[in-house]
Amino acid sequence: MLRWAVIFFIISIVAAVFGFGGIATAAAGIAKLLFYLFLAIAVVMLVAALLAGRSITR
Repeated sequence: MLRWAVIFFIISIVAAVFGFGGIATAAAGIAKLLFYLFLAIAVVMLVAALLAGRSITR
């Protein structure tokens, strides 16, 4: 998912350089959405990994 965010970011930069404002804005929006989605999933997985490492019984 992070790979797709980087790809859309690169697409938005290239589109902005060539003057395609609408495409650049849309691609940047998609990249931002995918990055935040990746970040949220990473935090959830980190918390789940920390909780799974704890033992319930001593």
